[in-house]
Amino acid sequence: MEVILLFIVLWYGGLFFQTFFLHRYAAHQSFTMSKTAEKITYFLTWLFQGANYLSAYGYGVMHRMHHAYADTEKDPHSPKYDENVFAMMWRTKSTYQNINKKKIAIDDKFTKNVPQWFRFDAFASSYYSRIFWTVLYILFFMKFATTWWLWLFLPLIILMAPIHGVIINWYAHIYGYVNFKVKDTSKNLLPFDFLMMGEAYHNNHHKHGSNANFGGVRWHEIDPTYVIMKVLNKLQLIKIKS
Repeated sequence: MEVILLFIVLWYGGLFFQTFFLHRYAAHQSFTMSKTAEKITYFLTWLFQGANYLSAYGYGVMHRMHHAYADTEKDPHSPKYDENVFAMMWRTKSTYQNINKKKIAIDDKFTKNVPQWFRFDAFASSYYSRIFWTVLYILFFMKFATTWWLWLFLPLIILMAPIHGVIINWYAHIYGYVNFKVKDTSKNLLPFDFLMMGEAYHNNHHKHGSNANFGGVRWHEIDPTYVIMKVLNKLQLIKIKS
């Protein structure tokens, strides 16, 4: 029970900070928050993503490139130009690392105002941090994994952020339905997105990239992250732009 509970907490916790902080804040800047709140959110992202921590800068820049070049040869991740899901994952990882370490030249339009806390990212993305979290997960499993099949959750936890990315970047460009005709293959993967915290409304998002609400086009398209954001907005912890 404890292992499954940990998996659920990390799945939804890590996913929330990916879509709330990395995606809607860093990449699209659909809301604002104070610098203090931003730094707290950096820490919470590291806490919940753990061994698969993603930099706001690396993610934000790469995601802007995805929107600009969706389903073309310049797209950092596309089922249309990658032979299989593993090839896409590898290319995504390489592009992300090159952006994050500033090994490649990037047009200013992709980097403008993208937040970067260099020292924290260097620590949170380090092998020391990733090994630390992995060891903690293993110790947790050693204590609470009472049957062999519970250990199957361990690699899922260690690779959770890439798994989240694959679900949307691969499957939401192949399967699902569309509300809008766009220049790419983005689709809404789920009619009610209880699994991906609103990220599965991918076609809606590609049509209205800067909109904080990924759902809302049809009656059943409820975006859980946007619901939380409205509460945070009411508490004046963030300010939603649209």
